[in-house]
Amino acid sequence: MGQLKRASVYSIFSLIFVLATALSAAALDVGQKAPDFELDSTKGGKLKLSSLRGKNVLINFYVLDFAPT
Repeated sequence: MGQLKRASVYSIFSLIFVLATALSAAALDVGQKAPDFELDSTKGGKLKLSSLRGKNVLINFYVLDFAPT
C-alpha cells in the first residue's frame, strides 16, 4: 500500500510540474534546471522538487480524453 501512495504522490507531483511548466512565461530549453516548487505531501508535510535532487524523478505525461460519443 505504501508504494501505491508513493506512486500517487509522484503522479500528482508530476502533473502539477507539467502544468506549472506549461503555464510559465518562459519555456525551458533542454539542459536547463526545472523551477523549484513545493506541494503538500500525503503525509501532512511539504515536498519540494529541490529535496529530490540527485534522485530519479519520473515525470508522467498523459492525456485523459473523455470525448462524447
